[in-house]
Amino acid sequence: MTDEPRIADTLRHLGAQVLVRGWLSANNIVFSGLEAARTVLVDTGYGTHAGQTVALVRQVLGSAPLDAIVNTHLHSDHCGGNAELGRQWPGATLAVPAGYRDRLQPWDESRLSYRDTDQVCEPFRPDHYLAPGTTEALGAKRWEVHATPGHDPDAVVFFEPGSRVLISGDALWEERLAIIFPELAGEPGFAAAHRALDLIERLAPLLVIPGHGQPFTGAAAAIARSRQRLEAFTAAPERHRLYAARALVSYHMLERRTRGYDELVEWMTRTPVFRRALQCEGDDALARGLAAETVDRLVAEGMLRRDGDRVVIAVEGRAG
Repeated sequence: MTDEPRIADTLRHLGAQVLVRGWLSANNIVFSGLEAARTVLVDTGYGTHAGQTVALVRQVLGSAPLDAIVNTHLHSDHCGGNAELGRQWPGATLAVPAGYRDRLQPWDESRLSYRDTDQVCEPFRPDHYLAPGTTEALGAKRWEVHATPGHDPDAVVFFEPGSRVLISGDALWEERLAIIFPELAGEPGFAAAHRALDLIERLAPLLVIPGHGQPFTGAAAAIARSRQRLEAFTAAPERHRLYAARALVSYHMLERRTRGYDELVEWMTRTPVFRRALQCEGDDALARGLAAETVDRLVAEGMLRRDGDRVVIAVEGRAG
């Protein structure tokens, strides 16, 4: 017997519906259907999917309004629909983790990740900020807000202690490990990611709703797998950089679907996050060679497919 019936019962009790989206857009969690409880959307997907996100949320809400939007963190796949959702439901408040405040008021593209990654994110303005150590109303319950730096220094997760359900964002996936972005900028991040896993381990969730993938039980096993990967990356940081470069180009190709081979290599060469990941800042020839090597490896592994002078996405759902 699988855990699916228990997972479904728990989500129903919380008034939560999980819209599992894939890798270009993070999962959306919609809280609705409980009398006198405010309707809330957790994370809004990628900007180019905003129309799909609106349609999916409307399907869940029916004629009910959307009262609030909250984000686990501000990577483009989690908050790219904020602006459009706000236009569709102008009465909905927006709350984001407190650590982003000085980059959003005013909006500072140079200090957010979108320019470095060349990803889409329309500007938005929060109404309030989520401080770790406080609680936030999601549906009829108060959920604890916890800081989980590592993947992103300012990310948070939400934990409902009664049901022991965790909305983990990208702090914990069932099988894989999210990129530790500070490490790509030459800043420490692996130790913080371990501390985030320590926190989740102490919370001991019975059910995890991740930012990508299906909700799952067995958090202890997922934590152990993440620790193993973190330890390997800590021992050999170059492996993490290559993992990040490959995940980021896969993500880009999920958005674009197809690009000329030379065009894709040139895009990688001029995109700051790749130059840092491949440690080739200031050397265009080296950057171009490493970019081509990365694309060739993804083709060899079957993630991408060569079609003459073009590259096509071949495998869905593997960006990190």
